[in-house]
Amino acid sequence: MSARLEMGALQALCAIADHGGITRAADQLALSQSAVSHKIRRLEEALGCALLARRVGQPLLTADGERLLRYARRIVALHDEAATSLGTTPLSGRIRLGMTEDITSRGLSRILGRFTRRHPDVTVHTSVRQSLTIEAQLERGELDIGVLQRFEHGQRATDVVLASEPLHWVKAPDLAADETVPLPFVAFGDDCFYRQWAMEFGQSRPPGFATVMTCTSIASLVSAVQAGLGVSLLNARHVTPEMVVMDGELAPPPQIVNVIRVGRRSSSPAVRGLVEEIAGELGDGPAGRLP
Repeated sequence: MSARLEMGALQALCAIADHGGITRAADQLALSQSAVSHKIRRLEEALGCALLARRVGQPLLTADGERLLRYARRIVALHDEAATSLGTTPLSGRIRLGMTEDITSRGLSRILGRFTRRHPDVTVHTSVRQSLTIEAQLERGELDIGVLQRFEHGQRATDVVLASEPLHWVKAPDLAADETVPLPFVAFGDDCFYRQWAMEFGQSRPPGFATVMTCTSIASLVSAVQAGLGVSLLNARHVTPEMVVMDGELAPPPQIVNVIRVGRRSSSPAVRGLVEEIAGELGDGPAGRLP
């Protein structure tokens, strides 16, 4: 049986050749480096040959890689041409999108730029908010799409899951815990569901937690923790070498999931098109069913 050439892997190969490596290709495709590498490895396994040289001083692609690249460019070009010419009615309309600051660092802005260039008759109005705020706006019909975080047990059957990841308790190395006073806690704000869980958990841990600082951004929270102002909850992507992970000292927090959630009255072709675009680029696992 002949090997199956996955379109995303061929697009990744073209991007690597065009931009000089996996890192720049990942930026261009709005994917992580590991996602691009995984696509290429699966393609190599399917074909039974090496496509990237992976040695300093050698050409970027092997001879087999160069040969496949010629086919890949033609296949990708025909794919894009067919999708454009045979597609359904051009997308149009206005989409109200809410997303967390955390998701902006994963390439969503680049995806939105590409989507609006492909669909010039679609206007996307984007706001960056905390997850609970986005959730409430979706319920009130003020947003069409929300890209947000929830605890794993709080996700809905209609959510499109992008990724699941653990939270970690973190602190500065020189922050000493005094069991006679509440443990200082640094949070994103009153609407931060990390904070709400920590405060609820803290009631059962004498002498509890005390919020000493609320931050408006990930960068400011990371800086506050590194400065020793208090402990906090962060996902692994934001834990720095200057922090101490203290998971064994406190109760483990629930797993979190990054999801796309669509408003109940938002079912236009443009909305579905953008959901599919985001899920296809940022999803690390099963995308779930689109609502």
